Amino acid sequence: MSKLSHINSDGKANMVDVGDKPQQVRTAVASGFIQLEKETIRLINESLIKKGDVITIAEIAGIQAAKETSRLIPLCHPLQLTKVEVKATVKTNGVEVVSMTKCIGQTGVEMEALTAVNIALLTIYDMCKAVDKQMTMSNIKLISKEKI
Repeated sequence: MSKLSHINSDGKANMVDVGDKPQQVRTAVASGFIQLEKETIRLINESLIKKGDVITIAEIAGIQAAKETSRLIPLCHPLQLTKVEVKATVKTNGVEVVSMTKCIGQTGVEMEALTAVNIALLTIYDMCKAVDKQMTMSNIKLISKEKI
């Protein structure tokens, strides 16, 4: 079993020192899905959800969340993100969210991509909870991460 990088020799939580790592262009892509009732999808498509434009607000919430990741997850490094994209797409049985994050730095941006997806999905949940009691979020996963 490999040693956990966020645990020190005393078994305590430890923020990894990335100071000696080279600056590299780093990207990550994540996705997730929220299953919705057919009526909820109709209301979203016809802009009839009382809280507003569900898709646009979810995308903006995901972008904001990516920028706040290090404040939400204790051992994440604060990163200077150069790009965040969040795309929410209405499907026949729900909404798929895909995020892409990018930075030039010494550590990866996968937590930012995953945070963006999670918060976008939670935003959809919040905006639709008055009309849909059966929503289920699932398949939240990292699709890819890369450093150049």
